[in-house]
Amino acid sequence: MLLFACSANAEIRMGTPFSDGAVLQRGMKVPVWGTVTPAKGKITVKFAGQVKSANVDAATGRWQVALEPMGASRESRTMTVSTSSEKVEIGDILVGEVWFASGQSNMEYPIWGPSTRYRDMKSGFMADMTRLPFVRYIKSPKRWSVEPVAFIDTKWHKFDPEGLKIAYHGGGGLSAVAFYYARELYLALDIPIGVVDVSFGGTNIDAWTPRSGYDGCDGRLKFVANYPVKARWNAETDKLGAINRDRQQPTVLWNGMVAAYAPMAMRGFIWYQGCNNANLGEDDLYSARLHALYEGWRKEFGNPNLKHYLVQLAPYRDNWLGICMEQNRYVAEEKNAALAVTADVGNFRDIHPNDKEIVAKRLVLHALKRDYGFDLPEVDSPVCRSVEFVDGKATLHFDHVKSWYVYAPDRSRNPAFELAGEDGEWQPAKVANFREDYIDEPDIVLQSEKVANPLKVRYMGRPRTSGTMYNEVSLPLGPFEFPHGSPAH
Repeated sequence: MLLFACSANAEIRMGTPFSDGAVLQRGMKVPVWGTVTPAKGKITVKFAGQVKSANVDAATGRWQVALEPMGASRESRTMTVSTSSEKVEIGDILVGEVWFASGQSNMEYPIWGPSTRYRDMKSGFMADMTRLPFVRYIKSPKRWSVEPVAFIDTKWHKFDPEGLKIAYHGGGGLSAVAFYYARELYLALDIPIGVVDVSFGGTNIDAWTPRSGYDGCDGRLKFVANYPVKARWNAETDKLGAINRDRQQPTVLWNGMVAAYAPMAMRGFIWYQGCNNANLGEDDLYSARLHALYEGWRKEFGNPNLKHYLVQLAPYRDNWLGICMEQNRYVAEEKNAALAVTADVGNFRDIHPNDKEIVAKRLVLHALKRDYGFDLPEVDSPVCRSVEFVDGKATLHFDHVKSWYVYAPDRSRNPAFELAGEDGEWQPAKVANFREDYIDEPDIVLQSEKVANPLKVRYMGRPRTSGTMYNEVSLPLGPFEFPHGSPAH
């Protein structure tokens, strides 16, 4: 229990991440902060045998210390924070791995909530069956703000039936993707896991980007960086669920939902977003926007090695080819980023495909290999590296694949490849080097009776087509076009 020693002389207020049941990041310095009223004196923090002190800023009352890197620990320990006249104790603190989960509705889509449309298919029994006391989460309330919010009233919950069935704002509880991601990490690492869910449906990427992310960014985003934000938080509007354009403005969701957690120590963040920007016709700038998002989060959290693992959009009425290509471009350019492809798990009738477990598992593969040293043969989906057009055929060369197999629910052997010639008309193409349902080499050879001299190739460019091509470890090929203004990597 969070305990306060009563005093008429001072009041200690802890930073947003620090409450009973918190999970602290292992293996790196851990900033701990808060405020003291009135603004004077010195603060002392004691935890896990460490004692750290700092002066209180006389103008703002803010203080901050940094705990030295710690190893993972399941031991329930208490942090003591004190001034000369006041003491706060935060109980049941663990040390392990901390991740954030952010984005729009496909990230927000909860493991449990009042609406069946927004539940994962397994939500009911998963929430009832899960008892993982060393896995914990924060669900950040929805709000937007003109300026960064210093404190958010939140608390840590455990992965158990009581903790997982807490719903917020009529929209649901913990993100299903965040739930499965944290659970899979725990099962693999066997150490405490903390996840902070900061997601909000129907939002664009700029709303989540700190102003600092636009410093030195692609010049084409200058109009975003200089946008005069005028949002005002309206709790009644939010309660009624009204559509409010304010939440789309640059930086307002970073300010209202994320800034209060910085500079919290964490390993990285997972990201599932893009539909809103695609619907606004902003495909061509999405890679630049991802860079701005990442740079801003990296700066504000003070973590130069922050990891960023994102989900490629799944097929819907539109296959989001432009955004998917921009996501490919971004992960090729940013060494700390990686992509989970979901070309095979879309829903043509719902922009929110139900199977969030496979999404999280594909994200976790990146973390296990890149961050935790697991010896995995392959964690990336295939990527088209180059194409040769010779004698009426297109030979596609790929990275991250040794052999192929095709699987479609209807047992068809016609993956969604197309070729185009000088007329620019796309025509269905057949795979010429199939052996039954597999290809025992990394190259794919395509041809079409309607295209004598192909000049371009694409996969899943036509609406309402699904991914059916997989590499040897069952990771799907995602949408691409080659050559293209947003080249494959």
